[in-house]
Amino acid sequence: MTKEVVDSTTMKRVFTRITYEIIEQNKGISDLVLVGIKTRGVFIAHRIAKRLEQLEGITLPVGTLDITLYRDDQHDLNSQNEPQINGSDIPVDITNKHVILIDDVLYTGRTIRAALDALMDLGRPKKISLAVLVDRGHRELPIRPDFVGKNIPTALTEQIKVAMEEIDQHDGITIEKLTK
Repeated sequence: MTKEVVDSTTMKRVFTRITYEIIEQNKGISDLVLVGIKTRGVFIAHRIAKRLEQLEGITLPVGTLDITLYRDDQHDLNSQNEPQINGSDIPVDITNKHVILIDDVLYTGRTIRAALDALMDLGRPKKISLAVLVDRGHRELPIRPDFVGKNIPTALTEQIKVAMEEIDQHDGITIEKLTK
């Protein structure tokens, strides 16, 4: 069973709200770098950057972060299969910058932990903030987002699916009941 909880119109409002919160909490946007976690976090980062440019007239650097090698839950040391690495691409040095790390869904916190490790290998930011489209709870690590689009409490037997027009041909967020 799948239930849509956010449609494309609501998603646009969510992006606008996150954008205004970023401006307010940072008293402007100078020295910011947006870094999206592959895959959907990258598209979210670009949308936020576009909205920030519309509102503030400043083009921010947007980077892409691949955390494949930093995951603690996807390595099988006995396996012959190598993880597929897509590479990170951050167009500026993040040292002494304020990095806003962006992802689609925050769940256990393990993806964000891996992303923090990956970022620190690329430089030493002055500050790292976290923006997520959806916070669904069930944290296993002490990680809290600074900017949240929607809080959507879920059961452990449910999954949040974010559809982005760039890769899914439509925008929306659904909750799907997992079957066993």
